[in-house]
Amino acid sequence: MPVNFWFDRNPSQLWEPLHTILSDRPVEPPSSVSTSGELSSSYRGYAGRRGKAALVLLLIWGIVIGLHFVSWGIWLVWGLTGLVGVHALRTIVLPPPRRQLAPLSTDGPLPYVSFLIPAKNEEAAITPLIEMLNQIDYPGDRYEIWAIDDNSSDGTPELLDTLSQTYDRLQVLHRDHSARGGKSGALNQAVKLAKGDIIAIFDADAQVSSDFLWRVLPLFQRDRIGAVQVRKAISNAAENLWTQGQRAEMILDAYLQEQRVAVGGIGELRGNGQVIRRTALERCGYFNEETITDDLDLTLRLHLDRWDIDCVTTPTVREEGVTETLALWHQRSRWAEGGYQRYLDYWRLLCGRRLSFSKRLDLIVFLWIQYLLPTAAFPDLLLSLLRTRLPLFSPMTTLTISLSLVWMFLGLRRVNRVTQQRQPWPLLLRDTIQGTLYMLHWLLVMASTTARLAFRPKRLKWVKTVHRGVPEPS
Repeated sequence: MPVNFWFDRNPSQLWEPLHTILSDRPVEPPSSVSTSGELSSSYRGYAGRRGKAALVLLLIWGIVIGLHFVSWGIWLVWGLTGLVGVHALRTIVLPPPRRQLAPLSTDGPLPYVSFLIPAKNEEAAITPLIEMLNQIDYPGDRYEIWAIDDNSSDGTPELLDTLSQTYDRLQVLHRDHSARGGKSGALNQAVKLAKGDIIAIFDADAQVSSDFLWRVLPLFQRDRIGAVQVRKAISNAAENLWTQGQRAEMILDAYLQEQRVAVGGIGELRGNGQVIRRTALERCGYFNEETITDDLDLTLRLHLDRWDIDCVTTPTVREEGVTETLALWHQRSRWAEGGYQRYLDYWRLLCGRRLSFSKRLDLIVFLWIQYLLPTAAFPDLLLSLLRTRLPLFSPMTTLTISLSLVWMFLGLRRVNRVTQQRQPWPLLLRDTIQGTLYMLHWLLVMASTTARLAFRPKRLKWVKTVHRGVPEPS
């Protein structure tokens, strides 16, 4: 392997590290980033989220109401539908990214990898992951494991200490009640202690194949790749309708992420199973401790710092699906809130020149589909009932649901191909329809989130998903 495999980006480039903007401080030498004990979160964009959310909500409602009372309103909607449709069609017809990469060479030193596992009350789930990582197919002197006990109230601290006596490679970091920053704070504290060139982050219920690193690390041979996200698979998918829906959801998400990368768009991180280049993480100012979704926030940070995020269907990381309706609603609401917050936080930078045209276009299209359209749907439906006419945005809504069907079908088919499973067409169509119907819950989640953020102060508490510990499928 070449000596400069894990190189820094071109120091002659004109773009200053993002952390210098987010910290509102003068540019510091690159070498000072990794040694500094301070991880800044003073970016002015974090202030006034509720006011910005209220302003956006009023603008959307005002525009929707106004379009209902002008003759050309429907034509504007049709034009917008066409633009979204063209971009969405590109994600369908273009082939997935072609990655012609050489396998890792053992002629020289392999990259050093640090596994970080944030754990809060994970007594029931974390042991299989620790055991698996200690047996992973990779030289033992080239990786380390950090488990971060974030003030757990169950037996997690004692369990981790016991495991660390069994596995010398396991390091345990305990955080008490005074620790701040939630999951992001826990990760930041561990990153400063970790030695890895590559940072791999797993939830406590994660499970991966033994060759995980040999399949993921070659993706970092391309100098623009700042992070890689692998597809999440649901380990308890057969338990009930909710977990079946989450299986289809993760397949749809992986397909869509890969295709967005193919068109030069935004690849996104998903927390569990994200692998990050340390250089990129340092330049972005580490994890944002002013957000409840560190992965979605870091996604925009990386792209704003001119890195790319690659998303792959294989390998996968297995995780537990949420089994109860209320727990699913809380989890999805947290994801939606953190995802929406980042646009309110970084809108100034997103409107600047730090994103390429293709990424900016992709971001606008999916911001509209994911957040703005569900927000506009309520006043649109209300006015349509009062005026006894079809909703003004019905062409866009129809297109979005149709796209979900197509993306779901293609995603399921791709997974069947790469896993060499033969699923009869009737069953494939059944799963496509069932998965698409399940995805409709996002319309309610997104609409309620954008409205709630306009009236409620920001929430920074780490509300974790409860893991019961699901055995690996045979």
